[in-house]
Amino acid sequence: MENIMIITSYFPPEIGAASNRIFHLAEGLQSDYNVTVVTPLPNYPTGKIFDAYKGKFRVKSQENDINIVRLWLYASKSKNKFVRLFAMLSYSMSLVWFFMWHKIPDKVIVQSPPLLVAFTCMLFLRSKKRKLILNVSDLWPSAGFELGALKQGLSYKLLQKLERFNYKSADLILGQSNEILTHVGKITSKPQLFLYRNYPNINRQDITETPLNNGTLQIVYAGLLGVAQGILKLCRELDYSAIELHIYGSGAEENDIKAFIENNKDLPIHFYGRVDRAKLHNELKKYDIVIIPLLNRIYGSVPSKIFEYAKLGLPMLYFGGGEGEDVINENNLGWVAKAGDYSHLNSTIKSIEKEKLNVALKQKIQQTAYENFDFEAQLKLLKKRL
Repeated sequence: MENIMIITSYFPPEIGAASNRIFHLAEGLQSDYNVTVVTPLPNYPTGKIFDAYKGKFRVKSQENDINIVRLWLYASKSKNKFVRLFAMLSYSMSLVWFFMWHKIPDKVIVQSPPLLVAFTCMLFLRSKKRKLILNVSDLWPSAGFELGALKQGLSYKLLQKLERFNYKSADLILGQSNEILTHVGKITSKPQLFLYRNYPNINRQDITETPLNNGTLQIVYAGLLGVAQGILKLCRELDYSAIELHIYGSGAEENDIKAFIENNKDLPIHFYGRVDRAKLHNELKKYDIVIIPLLNRIYGSVPSKIFEYAKLGLPMLYFGGGEGEDVINENNLGWVAKAGDYSHLNSTIKSIEKEKLNVALKQKIQQTAYENFDFEAQLKLLKKRL
């Protein structure tokens, strides 16, 4: 059986869309390849090496028949850009050391971003005999600029050069949105392009009725509490006259969100922290509607939560703009509020009739998801391109 390697900065037991996506990809390729995943020691989103891996330089294991190599890095979630840069450089240095002492397969899938890590892989693994597949889930550095994390200048131009080098060095590029593929196509015509959505591979679950809760609309957010999601601002801007907000997750804004809730005890906001994915799926069934926000519209971004929640049969309120709006509207998965417009968000929430969030609607959403967001069908098409 042919060997394939996946190089990623995120992998379980870390949480989040990126780690879940790569895990399902690795799992799905097992029937045709011997799969090896190279990833850092788990540290995301806490910015600290998980307890089971502390004090270790490299950990090799086999999990779910996937060969996993976890490499050292300097873990941090600091907002200081130089500290973040050093953290990425540390993983890049570990990768270079790994490349020097190990035989690398003729097929390698590289996750991007982080841009610098992807650049390291594309630079050191270039070979006429090797096929490099770049899996692009977000467009950096432009996404960083739209988030306010980067400013245009010399360093921004350098990141753009790295981005172009990565695209031009790839033989095949997997983009999670049409916007990403359009962007790549404007830079280079060398690699093949393939739309690879972040479809989850989860078992179909029964749909149950949500209690009415005295007419109060139960809204839930679950996921990373980072700058991009803007949950702290969401807490501040929502009109709570007829809603409750329930929050699951962890991340950079976690402490600020807790402080806001503590200082505004009159607001119906409930924080539960991080829970594992299986438990979370059961928890989400308690609520009327899930909200998927982005602080700013990010070109190329389509939150993978859309596809996961649809397969759970959950009505959605999307507040992020871009291609995600099209997915929601074209598949009748819920409601869309104008990105960044909190007045429109509140008016959209008021327009949602709680009694219509019934089993029939949820079953319709779930059926649409299993017809249109088929992980196995997409994977089958991908294997033909590899």
